[in-house]
Amino acid sequence: MEEKIMMYEEKMEKTLSTLKEDFGSIRAGRANPKVLDRIRVDYYGTPSTIQQVANVSVPEPRMIQIQPWEKNLIREIEKAINLSDLGINPTNDGRVIRLVFPELTEERRKDLSKDVKKKGEAAKVAIRNIRRDANDTFKKMNKANELTEDDQKLGEEKIQKLTDKFIERVDKEVEMKTKEIMTV
Repeated sequence: MEEKIMMYEEKMEKTLSTLKEDFGSIRAGRANPKVLDRIRVDYYGTPSTIQQVANVSVPEPRMIQIQPWEKNLIREIEKAINLSDLGINPTNDGRVIRLVFPELTEERRKDLSKDVKKKGEAAKVAIRNIRRDANDTFKKMNKANELTEDDQKLGEEKIQKLTDKFIERVDKEVEMKTKEIMTV
């Protein structure tokens, strides 16, 4: 039973790390190279991340600088950024692409906060679904006489404690990201 509980705990941990990755791609007024993680560039027929084909740096708090390792990639990178949902127009000087992040408006901050809360709620739902799956597994094991009723109850209690712990962690992540977004 312990290995089953550990398996479900790993699933909850994956849900939380996915949420953190999603939050990393939400820009909060500061330039963060993670916003480029989902953008793919055609590199000799292979879709590659920008970090795989260029040096990405943050020379100023609201600017990302992308220096491709091959000059002919500048157009490809620019095209990929323009096609993405980043909402920033890249500028280039023939060697380097610069992304300047404008200051977020109050309205945009509120929209981003709502988005963060939605993602947090989705993560909580996923964690609760994992709890439900675990409880179903314990019930099936009890019916198949692989588990006593007491062990089933004990397993359900442990899963509930894990669920509470992970939901609390999701709430903390949402709160931290919201605070980061709303900070001017």
